[in-house]
Amino acid sequence: MSKPTQKSLFESEARSPEPAPWERAAETDRLTAQVVFNRPLDITFDYLVPDELRPVMAPGQRVRAPFGQGDQLTVGYCVGLEASTPTSRRLKTIHSILDREPLLSSNMLELTAWIADRYLCGWGQVLDIAIPAGVKRRAGTRLITFVRPAVDVHAVLIGMKLPKKQQAVMELLCSTGELIRLDQLTETVGCGTAPINALKQKGLIQTVRRRTSCSNAEVGQVTVESDLQLNRDQQIALDSILTAIQSGQHQTLLLHGVTGSGKTEVYIQAIREVVSYGRQAIVLVPEISLTPQTTRRFRSRFESVAVLHSHLSNSERHWHWQQIAQGGVQVVVGARSAVFAPTSHLGLIVIDEEHETTFKQETTPRYHAREVARQRAQIENIPLVLGSATPTLESWLRVQQCQDQLLSLPKRVEQRPLPPVSIVDVRNDGHCRRGGAIGLALHTAMRMALDDGGQIILFLNLRGFSPTVWCRFCGQGAKCPECDITLTFHKDRQVVLCHFCDYQSDPPSQCPACGQPGVLYLGIGTQRLEKEVQASFPNHRCLRMDSDTMRQPGSHDKALESFRHGDVSILLGTQMIAKGLDFPNVTLVGVINADVLLHQPDLRAAERTFQLIAQVAGRTGRGTRGGRVIVQTACPSEPAIILAAKHDYDGFANWEMENRRAVSAPPFQHLTRVILRGTDEQQVKSDALKMAEVLRKTAEAGGAPVRILGPAPAPVIKKKNKYRYHFQLTAECFQDIQQLWRQVLDQVPRSREVENVVDVDAINLR
Repeated sequence: MSKPTQKSLFESEARSPEPAPWERAAETDRLTAQVVFNRPLDITFDYLVPDELRPVMAPGQRVRAPFGQGDQLTVGYCVGLEASTPTSRRLKTIHSILDREPLLSSNMLELTAWIADRYLCGWGQVLDIAIPAGVKRRAGTRLITFVRPAVDVHAVLIGMKLPKKQQAVMELLCSTGELIRLDQLTETVGCGTAPINALKQKGLIQTVRRRTSCSNAEVGQVTVESDLQLNRDQQIALDSILTAIQSGQHQTLLLHGVTGSGKTEVYIQAIREVVSYGRQAIVLVPEISLTPQTTRRFRSRFESVAVLHSHLSNSERHWHWQQIAQGGVQVVVGARSAVFAPTSHLGLIVIDEEHETTFKQETTPRYHAREVARQRAQIENIPLVLGSATPTLESWLRVQQCQDQLLSLPKRVEQRPLPPVSIVDVRNDGHCRRGGAIGLALHTAMRMALDDGGQIILFLNLRGFSPTVWCRFCGQGAKCPECDITLTFHKDRQVVLCHFCDYQSDPPSQCPACGQPGVLYLGIGTQRLEKEVQASFPNHRCLRMDSDTMRQPGSHDKALESFRHGDVSILLGTQMIAKGLDFPNVTLVGVINADVLLHQPDLRAAERTFQLIAQVAGRTGRGTRGGRVIVQTACPSEPAIILAAKHDYDGFANWEMENRRAVSAPPFQHLTRVILRGTDEQQVKSDALKMAEVLRKTAEAGGAPVRILGPAPAPVIKKKNKYRYHFQLTAECFQDIQQLWRQVLDQVPRSREVENVVDVDAINLR
């Protein structure tokens, strides 16, 4: 076994088109393969390639090889080959190859090696998520099982008590009334096939098998459109991007444009230039809800557009992957994982709404798509364009340090003004003090907008009906037994639900802590807001978009199209409606509880509050009718809210940068969070103390400029029945953290029952 070295693995292809060393190997030489596995290991394992596999073996293929105790055959990834003369060193032998052709190019192997090194995880762990499951399974056209409710199932269900999973299946099927694919149904509900079979035996559901094409992920019919006429600011931005494209060198360009300034049109015309050279482009968007409309917009301009996101089936992902790899796709549109798309002739990467936290992966490997895209663009020698009305402070600092180029779109297209924003103090509103969601000013504005034929967007970043179940006698809230958070009441399902682990139970009639009756449901979620809107405006159709209502594949697009066509007058929801949506008839935006994020234990709380208000405010005033924004808050003097109401990004960035600089926080310091978790709280605490102490002493002894903060209980100390302690490593140079961590990794005493998670460039600090 040996450490992976990018130079030795990739320099042969980088220097010249001559055959690689293993291709020139003599018959008497032996061929060894460097293999990595989906394990948290930073080493490669050497295996002997048998003679029968030598002609077809290549880096980027999956192999099956003996690994671990008992030499169990395990799937791994060949990341390199080396020809050498026979020695006395005994090696295990590759058993078989799983892929006819490599799934990863040399550039992608280099990129994934960089991710493993940068995010302190195993190379095999990165490779396992870079290749979609559908590709690894070679999913294709096949018979698909669909499920639908039986006839008159509503009448049959009355009075029937079903187990929770069966009940969830029936609720989903009855809510749609349509055929649902079996795999999508089980994935959405989070169950296996046993509840489906049980319901079928009871006569409550029917199954139908149909042959379905794996290429059915298209996004409706679109009309071919011509490029729009750019204004002066757009043309200057486009010219700068084209100059970077034509230079043949990597450059990162930050396109800072106010909402409605025409950033997407600049992307499209830049990509048109790339496509004219016979090359491809990748466009990353933050939300699945944005993917259909973004894909439709690109399909109206380009001949071939592929889409990659988590709501695709394995067959659809495999089909798109093949089309992209064969060069038959001009533009790839997708969420975070689309950064790994196998484009063989990549010419440009665009990240829209680059400030969004969804670009950060929350499971191993915990990569940030923006940084991965930057590294991929460097490897390919192509430009990277980051677009946002509210860039992250990390991207803003890079511009100030002249590492990236700033492109500005300070005005909306057609000289339309940014909407006026009114801040309403809900502490002075009688209806809000009594628990209502919509204050007098917002209610009046909604009535005027609807009477005038306009549409309304209401934003509230809390789903459910009531986020707190509280006892007025003992003052305790009903908490999840598996997590250290309060349960949220979901009235439509009549359950209290944990938004971390999905634990659910019947709503309590008495306090779980003291046993007293009279439990109160406090706070406002999107379900409660929806009920209030329906009661106040019964003659206008209201549509709620959150993760509870948008569970069915295609539901995002269906909902937004209803709103676009005017079938819906009031759209309300969480952050999935806060950005990227372009509806000219929206004349009013209301922000409910604008300060909900300000009081979170998060150093980025002010930044996220500013971004959300600014983004959702930008959904109105995009047409000739103009628009306005009303922001309801109990903290009207907060600078983040005041500056967002003024559309003053520069003012906010300067203010917040000074705050971050004063406390040596990102973006001025790199932050890595280490989380230890286990079922025994004292053992977790003990291991955290030992690990932090070893790191602290090693840093002091070696003079490493790394500061260790903690350990301490995590803000959410218990999650999914595991107690959590964490500490943070901060330094001006990330390489110092990297070096320190690798130096002490083997010195730290650990318990087998306690696992640790390393989150480089952590965003979620809960």
